[in-house]
Amino acid sequence: MSLTRSVSMRLMAATAGLLALPAAHADWQLNLPPGVTEISRQIYDLHMLVLWVCVVIGALVFAAMAYALVAFRKKDGVKPATWSHSTTAEIIWTVIPVFILVALAVPSARTLVFIEDTRDSELTIKITGYQWKWNYAYVDRGYDFYSALAQTSNVARQKGSGVDPFAVDHYLLEVDRPLVIPAGVKIRYLLTSNDVNHAWWVQAFGVKRDAIPGYINDGWFKVDEPGTYRGQCAELCGKDHGFMPVVVEVLPKDEFEAWLAAQKAGTQLAAGTVSGTATAGS
Repeated sequence: MSLTRSVSMRLMAATAGLLALPAAHADWQLNLPPGVTEISRQIYDLHMLVLWVCVVIGALVFAAMAYALVAFRKKDGVKPATWSHSTTAEIIWTVIPVFILVALAVPSARTLVFIEDTRDSELTIKITGYQWKWNYAYVDRGYDFYSALAQTSNVARQKGSGVDPFAVDHYLLEVDRPLVIPAGVKIRYLLTSNDVNHAWWVQAFGVKRDAIPGYINDGWFKVDEPGTYRGQCAELCGKDHGFMPVVVEVLPKDEFEAWLAAQKAGTQLAAGTVSGTATAGS
């Protein structure tokens, strides 16, 4: 069998496999999702602006190339051009990109300033990365707890466990205790690490920031709608890096207050447990 025929058959098989994907994969998207926060939506809008500018530039460049290939191809009786330099052309193709970059810098700078503006936050949460779990401390409310990979996923990932990972809901994306926050509240987060570099990433929030030992990064987000949102550690933090998910449960404000009060009341009966410990001074 020739190499060309072999490659063609492989491509046909791959195409057939893609067409035969189950319905669960039919909603795959190739674009950046808008997310559920104002930050993520502004990032999405900026992304789309830059994308369409690049599309227009690409179309113009390839159109010019196509025209040049056709109009200036070698023909009978036509001698090739003898010029090798044009100051005018160089000025034009230098000045125009500069104007485009300056124009794009304005919305980019505006979005960056918006992302870093932590003023007027109503709740502060300190997030600390460990190998391989997260600690969430409600700084102003005197409560903290650890969040680690759910036992169902932990068992399924073990070699020889006999558990089918495909039968586990949210395999490797579920935790024993999610971070719980109120909807419609501007939340400031303080992000650090206790051992190695980690990164707290929740795509739907438009948040992806490094957790660095001895250093505190900060930022904010405000989730509009209640729901459960998932993310992961996005830094190579060790051999179990892939087993350090992030799960955020967003509740209506009154339900969040009730949940927090219940959690704090429970820790008074079981102080010192890993699953929930009252912060010193509470």
